[in-house]
Amino acid sequence: MGNSKSGALSKELLEDLKLNTKYSEEELTAWYQSFQKECPSGRITKQQFEGIYASFFPDADPKAYAQHVFRSFDANSDGTLDFKEYIIALHLTSSGKTMQKLEWAFGLYDVDGNGTISKTEVLEIVKAIFNMICVEDQKTLPEDENTPEKRTDKIWDYFGKKENDKLTEGEFIQGIMNNKEILRLIQFEPQKVKDRIKEKKH
Repeated sequence: MGNSKSGALSKELLEDLKLNTKYSEEELTAWYQSFQKECPSGRITKQQFEGIYASFFPDADPKAYAQHVFRSFDANSDGTLDFKEYIIALHLTSSGKTMQKLEWAFGLYDVDGNGTISKTEVLEIVKAIFNMICVEDQKTLPEDENTPEKRTDKIWDYFGKKENDKLTEGEFIQGIMNNKEILRLIQFEPQKVKDRIKEKKH
C-alpha cells in the first residue's frame, strides 16, 4: 500500500474495499484509523492479529483459530497483513459472499497448502474452533458433534469420504452447496463474531 504511512485511506483502496466487502465508507475509514493507531507500520503481525481475535472472545481461547485465519490471509506469506488483507479477513470471517467465503474456507482447512484437505486437517481446524466455544455452550451441542473428533467424523461422512481420502476444492465447495449442515459444522458461529465486531465499533 504505497501511502499506508500517510494516515489517510487512499481513494483507490477505499473504492476497492467498498466493492469487495460489506463495509461502508464510514466504517472503513474508522477501521483504518484504528488500524493505523495500533499498527503504525501499516502492517499487522500474527501476534497483533491474535490479540484482536482474543478481544472478540474473552471467555475462550481463539489463538489456534486466529493463527489459521491469519495463515489463510497472509497471501505472500511474509508474516504480516496489510490493511486490505486485514479487512478482507474480517469481512470473510464475519460475512462474505458465499462463493468467496467457501473458497476462503477451503484455504483455511487446507492447512499444509497442498491443494487438498485430509481428515487430519479437518480435525486440526475443528479443534481450534472448539477452543473458541465456551464450556457452557459445548454442553448444549448435539451428542454426535460435541467433541472435535465426533464433529470431524460427521463432516467427513457428509462428504462421503473414507478415512484416508482427500477432498479437492471442487468437492469441498460442491459438498457444502449441496448440504447446508456441512457449512454449519465447519464454521464457528459467525454471528457471534459479527456482534462482537459491532460492539467494538460503538
